[in-house]
Amino acid sequence: MTTDAEGPTLTIDELAARAGVTVRTVRFYGTKGLLPPPVIGPRRVGHYGRDHLARLALIEELQQQGMTLAAIERYMQRLPAGLGPEDLAIHRAVVASWTPDAVETVDRAELERRAGRGLTGDDLARLAAMGMIAADGEVYRVDVGVLRLGVRLLDMPLSQEAILAAREVLIEHSRAAARELSLLFRGEVSERAAHDVKSLSADMQPLVVQALLTTFQRSLKEELREWVKVSEVD
Repeated sequence: MTTDAEGPTLTIDELAARAGVTVRTVRFYGTKGLLPPPVIGPRRVGHYGRDHLARLALIEELQQQGMTLAAIERYMQRLPAGLGPEDLAIHRAVVASWTPDAVETVDRAELERRAGRGLTGDDLARLAAMGMIAADGEVYRVDVGVLRLGVRLLDMPLSQEAILAAREVLIEHSRAAARELSLLFRGEVSERAAHDVKSLSADMQPLVVQALLTTFQRSLKEELREWVKVSEVD
């Protein structure tokens, strides 16, 4: 059975194979509420889709950050309702950014496996231009945290120039936000002991990142809604 953009078409065995987990793990996550229930088709067979794959990938990333199952449950429960695979992929990329060094050296076959698809020479050049991979002879240094996001950008109807310009805008504004938040929180913890400051920083980082992401998503949806209204008037 193959995947379909219109709906869930994966059996539980196919879902587990694509996600690199066991069927037992998929069922366990379902009982914990970490995965939505499958769509029940003919013969009472459960079908899964891209949303389930994206959630499994996010859970895997949270585990790699050292989060306990209870912490992962809390994180997933805080996610806004109705997030699609693209939104979940962004969350995964943000979670991956919590790791200071997310760069690995892989060969072409492993790079394509991580990307989830074959990559042409043009694809590799565009990923390199976005700073997500760097060729080093027969191997590639890859930022594994954002590789899947970069691969999705390859299929977007946007020019390379527009993507790079958007990247610069995001970097500029995210640095400004980080600077302002740092100054704000620094005033709050200036009287604390050093170890308390480190503990507070570790606890707050995922919360702040998630708050920024949620705020940005809402703002972007509002901007796109206004854009559509203007386009309809024109």
